[in-house]
Amino acid sequence: MTDNKTLWARREAAVPRGVGSMHHRFFARGANAEVFDAEGTRYIDFATGIAVCNTGHGDPRIVDAVKRQLDLFSHCSFQVTPYEPYVALAEQLNAIAPISGPAKTIFFTTGAEALENAVKVARAHTGRRGVITFQGGYHGRTLLTLAMTGKVTPYKARFGPMPGDIFHTRFPIAYHGFDEDQAVAGLEALFASSIEPSAVAAIVLEPVLGEGGFYTASYAFFKALREICDRHGILLIADEVQSGFARTGRVFAMDWVKDATGITPDLITIAKAMAGGFPISGLIGKAEVMDAPDVGGLGGTYGGSPLGCVAGLEVLKIIESDRLCERAVALGDEIKSRLRQLRQSGLYAIGDVRGPGAMVAVELVKDGDPDRPAPDLTRAVVQEGAANGLLLLSCGLRGNVVRFLPALTMPDALLAEGLDRLEDVLRKLG
Repeated sequence: MTDNKTLWARREAAVPRGVGSMHHRFFARGANAEVFDAEGTRYIDFATGIAVCNTGHGDPRIVDAVKRQLDLFSHCSFQVTPYEPYVALAEQLNAIAPISGPAKTIFFTTGAEALENAVKVARAHTGRRGVITFQGGYHGRTLLTLAMTGKVTPYKARFGPMPGDIFHTRFPIAYHGFDEDQAVAGLEALFASSIEPSAVAAIVLEPVLGEGGFYTASYAFFKALREICDRHGILLIADEVQSGFARTGRVFAMDWVKDATGITPDLITIAKAMAGGFPISGLIGKAEVMDAPDVGGLGGTYGGSPLGCVAGLEVLKIIESDRLCERAVALGDEIKSRLRQLRQSGLYAIGDVRGPGAMVAVELVKDGDPDRPAPDLTRAVVQEGAANGLLLLSCGLRGNVVRFLPALTMPDALLAEGLDRLEDVLRKLG
């Protein structure tokens, strides 16, 4: 048997240091919400490959669908000869996406591709150049999406100059004392100081900041953004790469916004959990907006892989048949309840517990003070968690947030075991 230490030495010799790995443990096998490393050690998975395996590792329904497609063909490029699974998946997403009026969908391979193409479509539709995103937002690692991403280290450092006509403003975070009114004022100040609104093609935001720390944009903020966009002819783009496919308790996080306010975005980017671990991404949008680019202006050799498409169709079936939206809410409620109980019991390092559905975060601070982040403690919790058989991820502009992204198929007993292990870690370190 090859051990983790030996594999890590091989990794360091063969793979550049620029691609980081949070854990020095090599994934060998996954089964629903559990994973096993190269040494056979079992872990409860609260990471799911960064919110990818919402349906768990190795769901046999997805595996069987992909196997059937493999017997037919694995690739032919939609731009050469189209194939039915691509169209079928687009049809289903068009029918359920929180978009006002007729919708169309195109598929790519990565979340960054989806964001890049959202910008292309927005610029083609509006004839404008500017794009506004938010501090703390994460949109990808390509140069354009790096420019859009609102965090420097480690993503942007030493990779400049960045593409132009990308502007950042501050995201409203009540826990940090910055509310919606202040955020709207900041956006208006950006219009006055950096780019006139008539030159802005799109405003792009995550309904729930992912890498930024799992802060949720309020309904009031979406109302303000929609009014500003409509007044100035700007497109509103929702980046749902991490929040989509039942993670927040709805198929799309924007479903919550639509039901509460009637507000919908013009474009939605998707990826991660849409195909149960198979690489595919997409862009859904208003039909008249999506049709703006000329024929041949959009695409990519591997975009909309047949394997990803059939997996995506199966994921949509599983979300409905297994009632994963309801399950996400139940899982998230239990995680948040346990964390809040720990804070009430005297663990004052737990500063804030938040997040919709099973997109949960705990912000770690010193002595309960929001202005005193505890990044060292956060790193220690992630590493000690792994030593105790629990896979966790950190995030946040200040590096002090632990995020929870369990498979939505995680059984109650396994969730309880994972939270017991987490409590042991927090009591030991916090």
